[in-house]
Amino acid sequence: MDFEFSPEQQQFITQVEEFLDANDDPDIFDVTRENMAQIVDTPKRRAFMAKLGEMGWLGMTWPKEYGGSEGEGVYEYLLNERLAGRGGPQIGKGVGIIGKTLIAHGNDFLKETFLPKILRNEVEFAVGYSEPNAGSDAASMRLKGVRGERDGKTGWILNGQKTWTTSAHFAEWYWLGVRTDPENKHRGITLMLVPIDQPGITITKIDTMGGVPMGDERTNEVFVDDVFVPDEYVVGEVNSGFQYISQALDLERFTMFTYSPIRQRLDVLGDHVRTATRDGEPLKDDPLVRQRLAQLETEAEVARCMGLRVVSESMKADEKPGTPPPTVESSQYKLFATEFSKRLADASMDLGAPGTQLRVKTEDAPMDGRAESTYRYTVIDTIGGGASEIQKNVIARRGLGLPKNF
Repeated sequence: MDFEFSPEQQQFITQVEEFLDANDDPDIFDVTRENMAQIVDTPKRRAFMAKLGEMGWLGMTWPKEYGGSEGEGVYEYLLNERLAGRGGPQIGKGVGIIGKTLIAHGNDFLKETFLPKILRNEVEFAVGYSEPNAGSDAASMRLKGVRGERDGKTGWILNGQKTWTTSAHFAEWYWLGVRTDPENKHRGITLMLVPIDQPGITITKIDTMGGVPMGDERTNEVFVDDVFVPDEYVVGEVNSGFQYISQALDLERFTMFTYSPIRQRLDVLGDHVRTATRDGEPLKDDPLVRQRLAQLETEAEVARCMGLRVVSESMKADEKPGTPPPTVESSQYKLFATEFSKRLADASMDLGAPGTQLRVKTEDAPMDGRAESTYRYTVIDTIGGGASEIQKNVIARRGLGLPKNF
């Protein structure tokens, strides 16, 4: 297998790097936000993503009839990796999860309304799947939708609660999973698009491990009370939403957890080992430290190759209509990459001691405080997009053919 990129792909990488150099701004790129760096939550970040749209880099793999260029999926991978490596906002949610689902299943009204805005980055979405009693098991969601009518329009009246909706406080639209058939767990969920600033929707802040008093990161609870959704804002077929969610989660597990931040964190640790001392002796001369760093380097290469495999299998699926997405491969990558990130964070805390508990930008903190921030954030990474236990269930059932045990 050839792990090198083609001359055309290398040329694209160079073009992206030159573009990022020309648009470098600490208010846009910040590796210390760790995985939260991917969200488009400030005016400067939104303006930057609009520039990506002007370059034709949003929707590169979309069909031409919807404004895309029908490019290979590897180009989205290359772009996202370069963005992630600098701590910049990334494509994935609007272009991938929502845009590609609308292209595949949305009605003409939804396509005409949202696809052009996504390509120009004129709209931001929040994704509402998780609930207090439905986290990794998204099929257990209970937010209820019943048929109703308002102002002469037919549609759905929604009531319920969502949680862990990270983008709710700055998004314009809510990509919402709704229980429309209480008698059927997996075939009773419908996807809808809902304007998030309307009466009946209440957003409550949840501080995270990256928030107060550690920083500014947050997520949200969202309460939905008697909110009306007209039929034209239903995505695809009623009660088929879980199928669409499952397809999108395969993409989310890959785009949310890119390899470049792993590589960047390992480089930070490697630079520390090369220059630091312990008890007056160079840390790089300690045989146990060298062995541990070598093991981490090997596991990082495994993660990189697993990510490339997901890209390869995704491209094969795109080339043959009807081919299922690489569900098992994406779960394997998500499981390994996020659990490895925790091991890397543990090693950074161990090898950087003392002082690794000091926060980012604290004077004299080893590795500029990155050990402490990665130690907190990598725990979150093993939960978002489906916890590690869920990934193991997917691999066991779909990859190994083992029976369902829950």
